[in-house]
Parts: sequence; structure tokens; C-alpha cells
Amino acid sequence: MGQGQPAAAPEPKYWHLRTVLLRTIEAEFSTGQVIPNERELSARFGVARATLRQALDQLELEGRLVRRRGIGTLIAAPRVGIPVGSPVGGPAENGPGSAGGSTWRTVDCVSAPASAQLALALGIPAGETVHTVRRLRVVQGRTMAAESLHVPESAVPHLPAVPRVVGGTAEQDRAKSVLRQLERLGVDGESRSVELGVAEAEEAALLERPPGTPVLVVTIQYAVAGRLVALALSTYRADTCKLTFGEMGKVEVTPVQAGAIRTAS
Repeated sequence: MGQGQPAAAPEPKYWHLRTVLLRTIEAEFSTGQVIPNERELSARFGVARATLRQALDQLELEGRLVRRRGIGTLIAAPRVGIPVGSPVGGPAENGPGSAGGSTWRTVDCVSAPASAQLALALGIPAGETVHTVRRLRVVQGRTMAAESLHVPESAVPHLPAVPRVVGGTAEQDRAKSVLRQLERLGVDGESRSVELGVAEAEEAALLERPPGTPVLVVTIQYAVAGRLVALALSTYRADTCKLTFGEMGKVEVTPVQAGAIRTAS
């Protein structure tokens, strides 16, 4: 057998149909319109219903289509463009008048000994207490991202005493204290990376999407005078966002047609 380039794998039927459907809906439909039902589409394109469903499922995962019970399958609205700010944010980002209707909502704040993996990522001894603030990024009423911000206790040693109970205002107060102290440190260095992933069960629940949904994972390391003081892991819905790097290395989310990136600054 001769040596040469390996033969390309044949394109799955559903993927070819997905491409044909995408071109069709872009040419014939606009945002919010209901597309024909499965029976009509199967007849039009001469494909089996099972193949059609796979293609429609793929387009839904990509955020091109949205299914509504009792209505049908509609053309989804364009992806929302929002800036991805620092973990501590500021009045323009967190206040009620935020640009683009964007806000951060605190889910909880848990203080616990760092696992070996987290300790390695933060450069701290295993077992050191780490405060983890979990937040949601909500834009125009839709949850766009879930974030876990990990802050070692050694970076914010002067937190006020707050009863460590699960739920309620105690966790909200602790989260605010962690963010305030982190802001006062004056972060002067950042390292960012972006990669494509899939939502695990817990993340999917927070993002109100099914497990396995494509996501963009943003990892940001924050440093003060060369010392790592926080690690943020933000999971953005890939069906609604594209991440781009703008001026001053800031990450922004803007409308996208296709594709994903992995980069660092």
C-alpha cells in the first residue's frame, strides 16, 4: 500500500444538511420567523426525518435556531455583544444602569481548603483556605456566563467575621467583602486564555442549557506586584458569544457567524 495523505473522512449527512439549512434560513428567513415543520423540510431536501433532526439539533446548539413549545422552530436572535470586565467590576458594570443591560449576580461564596489542583493553579500550599465567589453574567435578562472566582485567604486576610452558613445574606456579604478587598489590592497584571469546551451538569444548570452544550471558557489570572492573587474561571455560552480582544487587552463579546478561538494575552 503506497504512502500518501490519508483519505479524508466522508462528511456526515446531517452535517452537510446543516450547512444547506443554514444557507437556506439565512437567505429566506429573518429573526423570529418560524421555519417549516420537519415533514415539509424532509420533503423539500429529500432526507430522512432522523437526519433532519440531527441537523436541526446542531443548529440549535449553535444558537441559530430556538424551539418554542406550541409554536415551532424559530430563527434565533443575533448573539449579544458585551464586554468581559474584571472580577471586581465597577459601578458602570454592576449597577442598574450597566451598559447593554449587563449585570453580575452573586450565586454564593464558599470558603474551603484548596484541593491539590486548585492550590497548584494558585501557587499556594494545598489545604490553604480559598474563598470562591460564584456569579452569573446576565445580559438583557438572559444568563450569558457563569464565573467562579478563586481568591486565596492569604490575599485577603482581613475579611470581617461573617457566619459561615449556607445560603442567605451571609454568603452575599462575604462575597462583597472578598470583591472589595480584591479591588483595593490594585491588580496590576493579568494573564488570559480562552478555549472551547462543553458545559458540565452544574455549569449547564446555571446557564440554563443542557449538559454538553458548547461553551467558551475564559481563564484569567490576576496578580499584584508579580504575586497571583485571584483566578477566575468564566464559562460563556458559545451559542450566544464570541470573545475578541480589544484595546488594552480587554476581552469583549461580539456577534459571531461561526468558529471559536484559543488565545492568551
